[in-house]
Amino acid sequence: MRRHSAEKRKITGDPKYNSDLITRFVAIIMTEGKKTIAERIVYSALDILKEKTNEDSPVKALNKAVDNVRPRLEVKSRRVGGATYQVPTDVVPARGVSLAMRWIRDYARNKKGKPMEIKLAEELVSAYKNEGPAIKKRDETHKMAEANRAFSHLRW
Repeated sequence: MRRHSAEKRKITGDPKYNSDLITRFVAIIMTEGKKTIAERIVYSALDILKEKTNEDSPVKALNKAVDNVRPRLEVKSRRVGGATYQVPTDVVPARGVSLAMRWIRDYARNKKGKPMEIKLAEELVSAYKNEGPAIKKRDETHKMAEANRAFSHLRW
């Protein structure tokens, strides 16, 4: 165990909407350090998201989409006396948001035949409407935690 926990760095808001969440989303979308391309993809996807959701601000729409996908419970492996148990634990909010954004990104990348901004926008719209593969992944995670509730006394 570490003696001291690492200090949380302050994230500056993005230049267009001044939102920390969008800054984090750009970082998650970015590959090979190409930030301008990642920003273009995210901003284009947010414009499409704003059109399709009739939300007054794309930041609100993104917040709702990410919050819909965010898992509240997950299972972690815990070794007790030679046996490994899947122990359900609460998800720290910051980790939940990161997981949600990663799941949205991964399912957008797995779609084929369209530009990334359109694929990302489609994933965000489906997450906003509480449907799609990212929501299915969240439900699967919750189902796993529910199935292993018997081991919740092994929490640490």
